[in-house]
Amino acid sequence: MATLKDAKCGETVTVLKLHGEGAVKRRIMDMGITKNTSVYVRKVAPLGDPVEVTVRGYELSLRKADAEMIEVK
Repeated sequence: MATLKDAKCGETVTVLKLHGEGAVKRRIMDMGITKNTSVYVRKVAPLGDPVEVTVRGYELSLRKADAEMIEVK
């Protein structure tokens, strides 16, 4: 299972599934990251946290723990 955390800088991936429960999953969905959404990985910090992505035309920074909950292809 590949997650958004594993995606490399400059790569565009598609969201397959969101893992996690309750408020965490709701927060990720409120940011616009839903099934079949394209996500472009803009930057990855040197230690991998945070990950800067572009989703639906705007930029977002995600913690490594949140990026692990997003299954991509």
